[in-house]
Amino acid sequence: MNFLIQNLGQGLQQLEQLAGDPLWGYFQAVAGPDQQISPRELQQCLTSSGIAGTYQPFSLNTCYIMIAMLDRDRSGQMGFNEFKELWAALNQWKTTFMNFDRDRSGTIEGHELHQAVTSFGYNLSPNALNVLLGRYGENGRVKFDDFVALCVRLRALTAQFQQRDTARNGHATFQYDDFIQVTMSL
Repeated sequence: MNFLIQNLGQGLQQLEQLAGDPLWGYFQAVAGPDQQISPRELQQCLTSSGIAGTYQPFSLNTCYIMIAMLDRDRSGQMGFNEFKELWAALNQWKTTFMNFDRDRSGTIEGHELHQAVTSFGYNLSPNALNVLLGRYGENGRVKFDDFVALCVRLRALTAQFQQRDTARNGHATFQYDDFIQVTMSL
């Protein structure tokens, strides 16, 4: 009985802490009884929160890959702690994007993309940057939604690469099947 009372007390304490978190309201507004957010619910939540600012709302595809980046249990959904982690990353990406969108066009150009990616600590070749610009840009410009998708992929691919680069020398060995799983899951 004491164990039950103690667990109930801890659960109430956790709910009180969550209720005091400003992000809890956004999360709770769309999370169902399972306390998880699907990609469509994430899209709704981020749109209603206004985190995209004056930029267009996030596409459903970007919401899918944002969840995939943090989906440690492979459920296709995100819990509150994952949501908080995403929120912090989104704020960093938005700040960086705004710093390089100097003309406030809602897009960044190739050279600005290079500077933004470099500011995150990535040292990519011009060829790699051209691939990113070709994949995420349109007419040599990248919109905020696509910039976030690009950042998610870079972060996730880097994490997967670093797991396999045990000597930390910039080289990793992938089996073909492993390579397909890593690149297709993002």
